Formats: sequence, C-alpha cells, structure tokens
Amino acid sequence: MSDIAVTALSITPIKAMRLRPVDVIELDEYGARGDRCFYVVDERGRMVNGKQFPQLQTITADHDPAAGELTLSFPDGRTAQGRVEYGEPVTTRFYRRNDEATELRGPWSSELSAFIGHPLRIVAARTGVDRGRRGGASIVSRASVGRLAQAAARESVDARRFRMLIEIEGVAAHAEDRWVGRRVRVGESLLTMHGHVGRCLITTRDPDTAETDLPTLDVLRSYRGGETSTEPLPFGIYGEVLEGGVVRLGDPVSLDGG
Repeated sequence: MSDIAVTALSITPIKAMRLRPVDVIELDEYGARGDRCFYVVDERGRMVNGKQFPQLQTITADHDPAAGELTLSFPDGRTAQGRVEYGEPVTTRFYRRNDEATELRGPWSSELSAFIGHPLRIVAARTGVDRGRRGGASIVSRASVGRLAQAAARESVDARRFRMLIEIEGVAAHAEDRWVGRRVRVGESLLTMHGHVGRCLITTRDPDTAETDLPTLDVLRSYRGGETSTEPLPFGIYGEVLEGGVVRLGDPVSLDGG
C-alpha cells in the first residue's frame, strides 16, 4: 500500500465558491482547518450553493485566519476585502437540519448580493461539511476521474468539479469504493470512511465558469448506475477524522491505519 499517495488537495473558505489547490492541509475533528468555515444563506436563512446560484463557483475566497482578513474576488475584477468581525448568532437551515452560525460584519454580503442579484448573507459555520463530523474528509482517486473521462469520451475531466478534499493515485479506478467501513491513514491523519458520495447537478458545471458542459450524471449512470453504494451515483468516498494531523502533497496513504 506504500505506493498510494496524495496527488491533490483542494479547499475553499466559503462553501460553494471556487476550489483552490493547496500543498498542505491540517485535519482536525471538523475536517480541514479553514475549509468551508463560512457558508452562504438566503433571506430566509437557508444555506444556498451552486444548485441555486451557479455563479458562486466563479468567486474566489481567500481567508487569512492569522490576520483575520477575508477577500472575495469576483470574475469582473471587483474585490471585497476586510477584517472579519462576527455579529449575532443566527439559526440557519443547512440542508435538512438546523444549524447555529454567526453572521459576518463587513462588505462581503452586500457585494455578494449585488453580484448574484439576490439578497444573500455570509455566515460562520461550526462545520461546513455536508455530513457533519462523519464527513469531515473526502477522497477520490485520480484513476476514477480518468475512468469517468473515458466513459464521457473526453481526454480529461477536471477533478475539481467533484469538490473533493483529497485526491490520490496508486489504486485502480473506483478502488476507493471498497474502503468504506475501513480506516485510512493519510499523512499524519487517520480517517474512518463511512460512505460513498452520491452526485448531483453541480458536477455537470465547469468548476471555473459554472457553465453546464458535461452530462456527469448520465455518464455515471451509464457505467455505475447498478453499483451497490450508500448513496446513488457514487463517485468518491467520505469519512470522519479520528486522528488529526498534517497532510501534504506526496504523503503516503495506507489502509487500516498502517
């Protein structure tokens, strides 16, 4: 198993915005520190993402926790920058559950609302991952991305459209499916994998432009529609951080905590 290694790490400070590649992450019980530490809600307090507002994917967010600064970079060249100040606690609707968050004070919500054309607010999350602590980390193999590209008759497919935290190489396509229920050592961190990531329409959009350019769900259905999985149309897996630690590009990956 020593030939399996980390080949990419991707995060975004604000859920649903453009993923940024990084060389190193630090995992704790909530996932990668600084990843999805904020999210966007509408005027009713409901979390929104690329399903409702695809343009969110075209915005780049940069957060410097040490300096306390947050910057949004919009595709038209405008930016919204400032020091993060926290307002009142708010109760939001995060998918099907209520979530306690804290509203941000600063220029970001008004600039974001103007760009999207809808009243939106940015809030600070307890954990921005969709499945709570049980889904603090996600993994997909480079071979799986290549297999999907083959099925789609594409030379390549940008793995960022699947919005996974960790990409690995050294295993066959979709071999990670069989890791559900097992422990995985990634760099210094130990994970236990709980399930398969079922896919939605967000994956059909280009990760930079948000334009619909690939029938990802049809492609997955064509060769994985009959797979036994925890969620339909599986692509990649998710799990819980049992032991936190640093993960770097090139770090080894091994099964059962080895």
